[in-house]
Parts: sequence; C-alpha cells; structure tokens
Amino acid sequence: MSEYSEKRILITGAAGFIGYHLSRRLLGSGMRVFGADNVNSYYDPSLKRARLNELMKFTRFIFLEGDLADERFTERLFAEVKPDVVVHLAAQAGVRYSIENPRAYIESNV
Repeated sequence: MSEYSEKRILITGAAGFIGYHLSRRLLGSGMRVFGADNVNSYYDPSLKRARLNELMKFTRFIFLEGDLADERFTERLFAEVKPDVVVHLAAQAGVRYSIENPRAYIESNV
C-alpha cells in the first residue's frame, strides 16, 4: 500500500469519464475515495448512474451528490469529508454547448 492508502481523497466530477476511471484506479489500489458529482443531464444521467453503481461496489467509496456551485453543499462536503487530497475534475463538458449556453460554463467551471 502507498502512503496515500489512508488519505481521504475527494474526486469532484466522479461520475464523469475521467473521474470514474481515476476513482476505479485508486479504489483498485486500496485507497479511500469520496466522489462528488451533480449528475447533470448534459449527457445521459443513466450512464453516470451506471458508473457510480460500479464504484459503489467498493466499500472504500462514498458518493455525495450535489453541485459545487451550491455554497452550502460545498461547505458541507469539505466539512464532512475533510479531504487530504482533492482532485477537481467537475466541470461543464462540451465546447459547442459553451457557445449556446455560456452561463452554464461560467457557473460550473469558474
């Protein structure tokens, strides 16, 4: 086990492609992972839920659903998890959609 195996690792955007794969890799190495995601509908939420269901098979994975743009959620997230390491992957995906709806990117990515 590595020096990180007992660290509390928070991965934002855990239901996304990169967040899911990173979470699986860390969990497979015996690490404790806390995943956060708002599971929005930019692309199929059932795909995101399927990824989360796979991650929840690991006893060292805990999922917290919410939006980081919600100050109360973010404060509660950090107060409860008390992460040692944060991998911030939460973001609004897609370049073309940013032209149609720039506000979504400002709220989510800034």
